[in-house]
Amino acid sequence: MLGILEIKEKKAKKERLTMVTAYDYYMAKLVQETGIDTILVGDSLGNVFQGEETTLKVTVEEIIYHTKAVRRGANNTFIIADMPYMSYHLNPEQAKSNAARLIIEADAHAVKLEGGSDSRIKVIEAIVDCEIPVVGHLGLTPQSINKIGGYKVQGKDEADAEIIIEQAQSIQQAGAFMLVLEAVPEQLAKTITEMLNIPVIGIGAGRYTDGQVLVINDILGLTDIRAKFAHVYQDIGEIAKTALTNYNDDVKSGLFPKKKNIYYPVD
Repeated sequence: MLGILEIKEKKAKKERLTMVTAYDYYMAKLVQETGIDTILVGDSLGNVFQGEETTLKVTVEEIIYHTKAVRRGANNTFIIADMPYMSYHLNPEQAKSNAARLIIEADAHAVKLEGGSDSRIKVIEAIVDCEIPVVGHLGLTPQSINKIGGYKVQGKDEADAEIIIEQAQSIQQAGAFMLVLEAVPEQLAKTITEMLNIPVIGIGAGRYTDGQVLVINDILGLTDIRAKFAHVYQDIGEIAKTALTNYNDDVKSGLFPKKKNIYYPVD
């Protein structure tokens, strides 16, 4: 399993990092078996797993539940747990308490939180001071969806790009060991990646980050929304639909169960 030092060394060696967002035991098991470096248990489970329009209703308890399931499936993979909306926004003490729960109760190795404002930097410093590794997240931050007015590319103009650059530097200085950049122009992501000493993981941030993260449902076609930044490597959704259709037809026609599926058949 990669640890913090090995993750940092990959950047120094210019070796790309892979991260997948997953939410359950079996998907995590598959991720580990393929050798992917890290798993993120994202608050995107609100959208992907629960069918909500945003991530805002996800709770700490739900992140703990899903992280524990992922840990059972991937007990030899570095796991990062998202801190959900309002779990770190009130003050550093609240943030430390909730971050500790994700480490102690959920068995995560690190936590991720969004934003780079002055108050957010103090929160990162407080959590790091508790010896808990922190991943930052800038660009499109889904917990700010009401403030930014939708799922839109961030940092398109010079002023906004400069703010993201400054916040990225502050996040590194606060002690975060990794940064996720979401939905920003490729040149901005390239600039930040070259500027920082910590690994930068991109999602919709172009080709020049230190690694990439995608949600496992996007990789497998198990989603209603096909985002531009995602790539469907295998459309499992269509395969599953065919399997379910065949099952439905076989039950209704009497073809299932077959004799081999029956305990002590009468004939």
